[in-house]
Amino acid sequence: MNDIKTAFETAYPHFQDISGLGYPQNQPWAPAIVTKEQIDEEIERLASIPLPANGRRSSLIVHPRANPHTPGLAPGTQLTLNVLKPGERTQPFRHNATEVNFCIRGSGFASVNGRRIDFRQYDVYNIPSWVPYWRENNGKDLQVFLTYTNASLLQFMQVHITEEDPPLIAAVPGEDEEAINPRRISPYGTFEIGEDGAMLMPYEKVINPPIVVSPTLHWPWERVEAELQKLADLGQDYVGRRLYLLYNPVTGRTNGTTPNFFATITIRPPKIVDRPHRHVSDSINYYFKGSGRSTVAGNVYEWKAGDLMLSAPGWAVHNHASYDDYVYELTIQNQPLTIATEALLWQENLKEAPALLGAQMGFDTNRKSAA
Repeated sequence: MNDIKTAFETAYPHFQDISGLGYPQNQPWAPAIVTKEQIDEEIERLASIPLPANGRRSSLIVHPRANPHTPGLAPGTQLTLNVLKPGERTQPFRHNATEVNFCIRGSGFASVNGRRIDFRQYDVYNIPSWVPYWRENNGKDLQVFLTYTNASLLQFMQVHITEEDPPLIAAVPGEDEEAINPRRISPYGTFEIGEDGAMLMPYEKVINPPIVVSPTLHWPWERVEAELQKLADLGQDYVGRRLYLLYNPVTGRTNGTTPNFFATITIRPPKIVDRPHRHVSDSINYYFKGSGRSTVAGNVYEWKAGDLMLSAPGWAVHNHASYDDYVYELTIQNQPLTIATEALLWQENLKEAPALLGAQMGFDTNRKSAA
């Protein structure tokens, strides 16, 4: 068996009569907390083992409901804890998943498709799909970071493609701007076949869609924190959440950090209780300052700085509250994916009807009056 020829077993599909039946009920994964103490213990364990040949000291953080073949903390989100000791670096790697990386200790730099990203504690940067990258710890402390990817979703689809030690920068051949490249200009047009906008597109355009360059972007914590401080001044009557999305313009209307995930960073003043809401996208929070509680589908979970939590399984009613100090948290949701697939139901106020975000009008907050 190789990547060209595979000896498949004969498959025999069957019919399953569902006449008159509805769809089965969803079975959401339970909220789950990985404590700071557990994370610290795993950091020390990873730091104690010899450096692997590929340089990646990493542990998956896996929900007990996860399929062994698609390990994730949420059904479509794979999360790894990564450690590099001073002076160490990883070997180049690429895959067709996108990544959000969040440094929780130390510092270092990443080389992503030839661009150098110097990062410190609480910085965030993304890695686009299928670009070579490697990381180095050029500091004096352990470098520890969390990596969020859609690899588990691709593994479920059996299409997660990886490559060790890829070429770092591919050569781009020169091209005469005056020459007409038949690969760029298809003689076959896309045309309407009716009056309602339905169209036909030829194969020549299917296999050569418009290119949208997906960039690597860096959100330094010192710049983000300065903007968050302005949100802290909103009054107690403000009904929205005090956060900023780390926005990547390439995601357009789907409001993402990558085409699959958004990353938001929230500042939560002391003794703030959010309004209950729910959404189809699942949510994972890493709390790096303060303490508080989350109420999810009627169950209360307490957390503190350094804890990681699957805080909102899809469509579970939830809200969060801070205790006696300011809370900072990074939240990862697969909102862009659910918008792109026209699946993102969102209910901002339980007294109002849900909206299909991206396809219907969304919600307003009272920010102008609260400010």
